[in-house]
Amino acid sequence: MSNERLGQLYAVFAFLFWGGLSPIYFKEVSSVEPIEILVYRVLFSVITLLPFFFFKKELSSFLNIIKDFRQIRNLFLSTLFVSINWLIFIWAITNNRILEASLGYYINPLVNVLFGFLFFKERMTKYQYLAIFIAILAILYQLITLGYIPIVSLSLAISFAIYGMIRKKINVGSIVGLFVEVLLLLPFAAAYLIYIYNTKGIAFGESSGVYVSFMLVLAGLITVVPLLLFNGAATRMKLATLGFFQYIAPTVSFFTAVFIYHEEFNFDKLVTFCLIWLALIIYSLDSFSKRRIKK
Repeated sequence: MSNERLGQLYAVFAFLFWGGLSPIYFKEVSSVEPIEILVYRVLFSVITLLPFFFFKKELSSFLNIIKDFRQIRNLFLSTLFVSINWLIFIWAITNNRILEASLGYYINPLVNVLFGFLFFKERMTKYQYLAIFIAILAILYQLITLGYIPIVSLSLAISFAIYGMIRKKINVGSIVGLFVEVLLLLPFAAAYLIYIYNTKGIAFGESSGVYVSFMLVLAGLITVVPLLLFNGAATRMKLATLGFFQYIAPTVSFFTAVFIYHEEFNFDKLVTFCLIWLALIIYSLDSFSKRRIKK
């Protein structure tokens, strides 16, 4: 198998994991409050990532980062937005909003383009303007027909776009960056865990049963495994090509919501999704044509 083909295989598994297994996992622990799930995600991610620092390369990168105040400051900002994104995602899954989460990650590439234009003075093509205009129409359509804008979707898309911008500025490895982020979150997670332990009790242990406790232990693997697969893909294929694979995750989430958990999917929601899909087709075709011209 060629290096490129292996990278594509890693990409498929990474996005299948994010789009399919992650929602199913968080559904299985939905009896636990979202913020407490986030605490276990942070705690067990730290434990899961520790073995990677027996490798010299990762350890040296980590030591270089913690000596750099500017890097730590930027990683603190990225930590803030990734924790917001994680919490909203967990809340959406455990409250039967998988469709809204799926829509958010469909919107995310368009938000990235818009942010690139607003904050990095990146030029937009007429087709990108059209794609963003159609996406705005989709949001307005949902506001008019359903009576509310997709707050969950927009929050996921925007928080992840801001997180991506900050991480792009920092330019640190995914594994080391994630480890520093969860380390920065660890004191807050531990403090919250102690607080709820002394007030209402924690879900981990006898109160939630063996199965839920075991699933909570897996929170670290649920976070780290798809990231490792994504890293394997990113190092073996062009990032522009990898970008097209990202649509696997929200697509799998969409089908999971409709066909496994039977979330309500009426005509008005269908129109909203169709408009977003149309915007993404225009955006993707424009990106593909620009890459061909560069060649």
